[in-house]
Amino acid sequence: MTTISPDQRTEDGAAEVTDPIEPASGPVAPGRPRVPELGGWELAGWIWRQLTSMRVALILLFLLALAAVPGSVIPQQRQNPAAVREFADAHPDLTPWLHRFGLFDVFGSVWFAATYLLLFISLVGCIVPRSWHYLAAVRAKPPATPRNLSRLPGYARWTSDRDPQNVAIAAATELRRQRFRVVVEPGGARAEKGYLRETGNLLFHLAVVGLLVAFAAGKLYGFRGSALVVEGDGFTNTATQYDTLTPGRLLDPEQIAPFSLTLSDFQARYIESGPQRGQPTDFAALVDYRSVPGGASTSTRIRVNHPLIANGVKVFLGAHGYAPVVTVTGADGQVVFRAAVPFIRQEPNSLASGGVIKVPDALPDQLGFDGFFLPTAAFDQRLGPVSTFPAALNPRLVLTGWRGDLGLDAGIPQSVYRLDTRKLTQLRTGAEPWRVALAPGERAELPDGLGTISFDGYREWVNLEVARDPGRVPALVAAVLALLGLLLSLGIKRRRVWVRATGDDAGRTVVELGALARTDVPGLDAEVDRMAARLRERLAPANLAETEKD
Repeated sequence: MTTISPDQRTEDGAAEVTDPIEPASGPVAPGRPRVPELGGWELAGWIWRQLTSMRVALILLFLLALAAVPGSVIPQQRQNPAAVREFADAHPDLTPWLHRFGLFDVFGSVWFAATYLLLFISLVGCIVPRSWHYLAAVRAKPPATPRNLSRLPGYARWTSDRDPQNVAIAAATELRRQRFRVVVEPGGARAEKGYLRETGNLLFHLAVVGLLVAFAAGKLYGFRGSALVVEGDGFTNTATQYDTLTPGRLLDPEQIAPFSLTLSDFQARYIESGPQRGQPTDFAALVDYRSVPGGASTSTRIRVNHPLIANGVKVFLGAHGYAPVVTVTGADGQVVFRAAVPFIRQEPNSLASGGVIKVPDALPDQLGFDGFFLPTAAFDQRLGPVSTFPAALNPRLVLTGWRGDLGLDAGIPQSVYRLDTRKLTQLRTGAEPWRVALAPGERAELPDGLGTISFDGYREWVNLEVARDPGRVPALVAAVLALLGLLLSLGIKRRRVWVRATGDDAGRTVVELGALARTDVPGLDAEVDRMAARLRERLAPANLAETEKD
């Protein structure tokens, strides 16, 4: 109790109350105790407790899912550089801001990695102490019997002619048959079950950590690439053979699993009539592959959703198109170019394709041709030459020509699908630009005696999508374990049961059964009634001998 001396009264006689505890420093608000400041260790402990709480883990998991959304909407530099360039050309004002926040490389950005790492630390920091608590709980015995069982949510009481020890033995036998862990004590028994519920909860969180590790392993040590292969040509799984290659950040591209294949044939089938005319029904690529260099060749077919698996690497069937076979002769009649040139499809439904042909060895000037390939050519009064069907029923190669410097000797990389016409002059026939439409087997003379060009036929090409993800199988296992853990944690009921048997003044035994639900699952009263009925039946004279034998 605080006493007030006469010296502590103000001039008007009011008592002046002072804090009996002298503050260490700084002013203290009247009537409020001074809160001690947090030290470095205390602050670090508070931050750790917040980070390892389940609430923060759920928030981080939501943020990670939210952060992955831009990676699905905005083209990514590592997966599709060409799409990023097209996006930058279409949105010149927005692109610098997206670059600044790393939205063209979401999964490699600092903020995504920080969120991922914090989630991993949060889950591990949450799981480790829970694992120790779980092990201690598994080894612990059911808790002692409460003094007043009637206050429990589930309660039943009756009398029996059996002595307390027989009641305790019968109760223990019945509870064990219901998969309870039982401890028998004088005049009663205590039991508990439902430990697998916490096992499922712990398994679920461990599986989530496993998913994060598997995802990281796939991104760090996997790769994804694509390569365009023409019928009759081959592909070797080396870095130089890819058109685009996205290796994992810790993967050495020189250590990619070796295999090779040759595209022997490609077949495509389409609906020939009806409203869905031209829609594909089947794609199949016949390939001969070798798992190891110099090994035996194996023939197989690659179909959509049925990839080739070689040395742990999956080869999927991607886009396809046509590669016209073209022969160009120079002014002296010598062949200066002969090859199948892939044309990139511009109309997916009709497979009308565009492409360029570069002839750097032509003399006196280099030659270039651009145009389009029509699998089933027709003429539209408004659109001009078009293709009406994706199969090559009436193929035509339509070309215009250029002469001059292709720019290949400047050392600047060029796209094989674009023709740089800045140093080229268009071929002309009189005042009109030279243009020709060739059927297979036809040949056309070039203006000014520059030679000839012939359309010898066509081959089909496919775009092979090659990928290896070492985290795929672990991620599948972790997902199955997470589902199993979730089912265990949601489907198992945690229960504690106590049975007490005491004698009364009439020489009978008073049996009390109390139960406590460790989870918010309804039906405890019904379970108590069933347990009490089974225990009464077990205490019947006909069943008591069998109980004592058990």
